[in-house]
Amino acid sequence: MNNQTILVLDFGGQYKELIARRIRECNVYSLIKPGNMPVEEIKAMAPIGIIFTGGPNSVYEKDSPRCNPELFSLGIPILGICYGLQLMCYTLKGEVKPAARREYGTIDVTVDTTSPLFQGLDSKQPTLMSHTDQVVSLPEGFISIAHSANCPNAAISDTKRKLYGVQFHPEVEHTKNGTQILRNFVYHVCGASGDYTMDDFIETQIKEIRQKVGNNRILLGLSGGVDSSVCAALLSKAVPGQLFCVFVDHGLMRKNEGDEVEAAFADRDLHFIRVNAEDLFLSKLAGVTDPEAKRKIIGAEFISVFEKEAKKLTNIKYLAQGTIYPDVIESGANNSANIKSHHNVGGLPERMDFQGIIEPLRGLFKDEVRVLGHRLGLPKALVDRQPFPGPGLAIRIIGEITKEKLDILRDADAIFREELEKAQYKAHQYFAVLTNVRSVGVMGDGRTYDYTLALRAIHTSDFMTCTFAEIPYEILGKVSSRIVNEVPHINRVVYDITGKPPATVEWL
Repeated sequence: MNNQTILVLDFGGQYKELIARRIRECNVYSLIKPGNMPVEEIKAMAPIGIIFTGGPNSVYEKDSPRCNPELFSLGIPILGICYGLQLMCYTLKGEVKPAARREYGTIDVTVDTTSPLFQGLDSKQPTLMSHTDQVVSLPEGFISIAHSANCPNAAISDTKRKLYGVQFHPEVEHTKNGTQILRNFVYHVCGASGDYTMDDFIETQIKEIRQKVGNNRILLGLSGGVDSSVCAALLSKAVPGQLFCVFVDHGLMRKNEGDEVEAAFADRDLHFIRVNAEDLFLSKLAGVTDPEAKRKIIGAEFISVFEKEAKKLTNIKYLAQGTIYPDVIESGANNSANIKSHHNVGGLPERMDFQGIIEPLRGLFKDEVRVLGHRLGLPKALVDRQPFPGPGLAIRIIGEITKEKLDILRDADAIFREELEKAQYKAHQYFAVLTNVRSVGVMGDGRTYDYTLALRAIHTSDFMTCTFAEIPYEILGKVSSRIVNEVPHINRVVYDITGKPPATVEWL
């Protein structure tokens, strides 16, 4: 794409993806690259601005990440965040030392509203601070443009060289006007025109797909998840009739999900091939209780089924995948040589011979993929679908997987999701887990000895950390009542109130 670009240089910051996403929310394209990216490559990219991420190190330590000092003389505006601010000052002969009083959490900062960075904001700003070091002496040419009670250089600037830094994190939700601060940087300092839109993305990708594929056929492993579904919709729009989608229904999906996926693509100009393989997968999983063993079995079996279906098709030249930008960032891949596994549960065999790989979403974040899905006319229920692990309900059932357990969990999970949506309660992810715990209960005049079901709902901005959702008791009570009355073999419902860390989002 030929859009104006903000380059995000990563120095080990956990929020690098959030920074890039916030920039894109401002209709400006962003890319994440390592902090030691060669200057010549940066010049060739010609970004309109550069952002240094935070990081866990102290800049004065011997092995801490560094940048090339030449960056500061390129004339490209730079914004340093947390460690990025300290690195800028340290490199330019300022002084960074351990802070007399460390700052963590939401801290009020007083900002200079005449600075382009804080234009349109009030002088008092709540921000997220997370630092043990701070700048105690500014480099030549810099001035302080914000301070907190314990940090005199909470933000700095050298307007002549267009160099800026903030000690706090504008990319996170705890910094109330953080996105506006980033917007001010990209528009008022970098001179962005806002030329990155989803309509532009669609138009550009369609042209590129048509140019690459020509009249050849494409094969896509369609999981029914958001990424592969949006990928299918985009490809069918770009090259109608040339896409073959293989949907392996392993019987581990949520209630009615397989039918919903098939219905979503019924009117699309593509070839939809559904493989109903529930019996096969259940036979392979019989007696297996270890979660990692479940994952490997499901991954290997998917590959086998997918390969058999692919061999039935002729003249397939390209393999399409729903790879998205976080996948690329996490793998460190700069090309498509290493194939992203379907459902993230296994790799495709090398002997499957394709002329090339098509990954039209590899530059998008998940929220952008959802926007794209809506623009392409996919059903809202599919585009806004809850995140779902590749191995499906197999890792939401503790112990052995059986058809009976799957049906129990499907019905209970559907009730939980239905009631939260009916109550318009907002959580980033919510689902049910069928535990392997049985307990005594009373139903009618008799005693029962049945399963305990766990409910989980979380709030998160990035899934790297999360807090449990404080669902009102009234809603939880209704969910519990419906489940024990409508779903056989469940006599107890519990709610998981653990964050990440120490727990993970999924149980297995």
